Parts: sequence; structure tokens; C-alpha cells
Amino acid sequence: MRSVTVGSVGEMESKEQDVERSFCLSVKGLVKMLRMVVTVASMTFFIIAQAPEPYIVITGFEFSIILFFIALYMCRLDKLMRWLFWPLLDIINSMVTVLFMLIVSVLALIPKTSTMTVLGGVFGLLTIVFAIADCALMYRKLLFNPSGPYQKNSPNRSRDDGSQ
Repeated sequence: MRSVTVGSVGEMESKEQDVERSFCLSVKGLVKMLRMVVTVASMTFFIIAQAPEPYIVITGFEFSIILFFIALYMCRLDKLMRWLFWPLLDIINSMVTVLFMLIVSVLALIPKTSTMTVLGGVFGLLTIVFAIADCALMYRKLLFNPSGPYQKNSPNRSRDDGSQ
């Protein structure tokens, strides 16, 4: 007969909370959430300004994709569905975001329109900055070397003290 102690249930709950917090409090999680907030702000400014529909649709689409990736990483579904290479998909998404938001932001900033449309364009440019940062962080994950590319140690290298 197995006995379950109260402490083990509490430990399991704390481990589950640590898993959720680990992404939310990581640099990747914070950058992705900042990217989402700035995208929502850009979309809100476009809606208030009654900007052309493609501006609103593209920012809304970007918001939904960012929300999908946040939910994916928070629920650890990337660890369950190993048949997809999630970091590569995230990088591709970031590059597409940069392309679309650059077009939308430049088109929103070129004509002399309302202040809200200009603010939407400026926040779109901020979305580009966060998308590039997110892409760079995911690229580091793709290297399979979390410490960075310049700190690789080859196994054939001899030690510094001369002994082998």
C-alpha cells in the first residue's frame, strides 16, 4: 500500500508553478510578452484612429500568433510535440513579423494622418525591435549551445598547464 505525504503534493504543485514561472520570468518570456503588449498598443491606436483595415488585421494577426506562442511555451507543449522544431518556427514568425510590421509602420508614418495613426506606426516600429530581440534569443537556442558560440571548448584542446 502506497502512502502519499502532504509534502509531496505541495512539492508537485510548486514544481508545476515553477515551470509556468520559468517561462514568464525568463528573458525570452519577458521579451515575447513585451512584444505582445506593444503589438496590442499599436492595434489599439489603429482602431481608435480608424486606420485602413489591413493595418488592424495585420497587427491583430500578429497578436494572435504571439499569444499562441506564449500559451505554447507556458503549457510546455513544445516539449510534448517534438515532431515540430518550435525555435525555428518562432524565428520564422519573428522574421515575418518584422517584414509585415515594417511595411505597416512605414505606410502609417508616411502620409500626414491623425496622431493616433502615427502612434500606431511608432508602436509598430517598437514591435519590430522586440521581434528582432526575440529572433536573436531564439537563434541562440538554435545554436544548441546556450552559453554562446564563442565559448565552445573543443575536446582535443590541451589544458593550460601543459599536461595532457
